Amino acid sequence: MKNDLHLVCPHCQSINRVPTAKLSEHPNCGRCQQPLFTGEPIELTTATFSRHVERSDLPLLVDFWAPWCGPCKMMAPQFQQAARQLEPRVRLAKVNTEAEPHLAAQFGIRSIPTLALLQGGGENARQPGALVVHDIVRRVSAHLRPQPMQGLLGVNIILLPAFNLAAVGEACVRVPA
Repeated sequence: MKNDLHLVCPHCQSINRVPTAKLSEHPNCGRCQQPLFTGEPIELTTATFSRHVERSDLPLLVDFWAPWCGPCKMMAPQFQQAARQLEPRVRLAKVNTEAEPHLAAQFGIRSIPTLALLQGGGENARQPGALVVHDIVRRVSAHLRPQPMQGLLGVNIILLPAFNLAAVGEACVRVPA
């Protein structure tokens, strides 16, 4: 596991290096002093999207939505609750497809809401349709890459997310990077 992670500040967009051991201690941005995690999804635009995808070491769960979409409105509070449960392991973000049609086209969004899990510069999973909070958390946890850790005597061990067992037999769409 990396000792330090690079995180993009949701307020000033600066890149912060944070020790992994300090993630749960509510770290602040070194530049603007605002919290790096707010427990709320962040709004991304064409101007900020690539910075969060390319420069942050955290997985990014993006909700592609539109203001006129009924299912999007129903899922919004569920997505917000998922942010509180998944941070600081995952950054949650929203992209308004009406305001950012270029991003929707870039990802081939055909229906909304659509959730896309981006990790390591590529898309790891996609889920169209509205979900409730426990389904969002379960699906994201099932797709997180295992994190190697240094065990006793220098042996590397792999920790799997606890929800992996619940996802056995589920299908997901994987898009090549």
